[in-house]
Amino acid sequence: MPMVIKITGLGRSTIYRLMAENLFPCQVKIAKRAVAWRQADLELWSKMRQPVPH
Repeated sequence: MPMVIKITGLGRSTIYRLMAENLFPCQVKIAKRAVAWRQADLELWSKMRQPVPH
C-alpha cells in the first residue's frame, strides 16, 4: 500500500473508496494475508485518469 499511495498520490481511504466504486485497479492476492497491485494496471489507470481542475 505505501508504494501505491506514493505512485498515485492518493490516500488509503480514497484508494479503497475508488475500489468499492470499481474505479481503481483490483488487488491481486499474493499470499494468505497479503495483496498487491500490478504496476501495469496502476500505470494504465493513471494514464486514463481524468485530470481534476483545482
